[in-house]
Amino acid sequence: QVQLVEAGGGLVQAGGSLRLSCAASGRTFSSRAMGWFRQAPGKEREFVAAISSSGISTRYTDSVKGRFTISRDNAENTVYLQMNSLKPEDTAVYYCAASKYAIVITPRPSDFGSWGQGTQVTVSS
Repeated sequence: QVQLVEAGGGLVQAGGSLRLSCAASGRTFSSRAMGWFRQAPGKEREFVAAISSSGISTRYTDSVKGRFTISRDNAENTVYLQMNSLKPEDTAVYYCAASKYAIVITPRPSDFGSWGQGTQVTVSS
């Protein structure tokens, strides 16, 4: 089991940037793909971005392509989400998740076995 702790959320104006981090404990971090999901009030949890265990392969939901970048540092057991050009519709609780697999074929929440507690991101207009 991987324990995950997110940090870096906050309040930012539209057009601004935030960098989320997710620190993982456990020896299996480097063998797992990692993902970021988000959940806005009254909405279902949605996939945002994922990165393979090696860091070579990434994927994003269409609404964040070109604005968000996922990366990882396996030496530090940490995954990041750099968010630029933020929009009010990006407001949500952001969750870090560890996949059961080394790569993410389909970003289904059920493919992720460990979740962080979430960090709030609020973008004001």
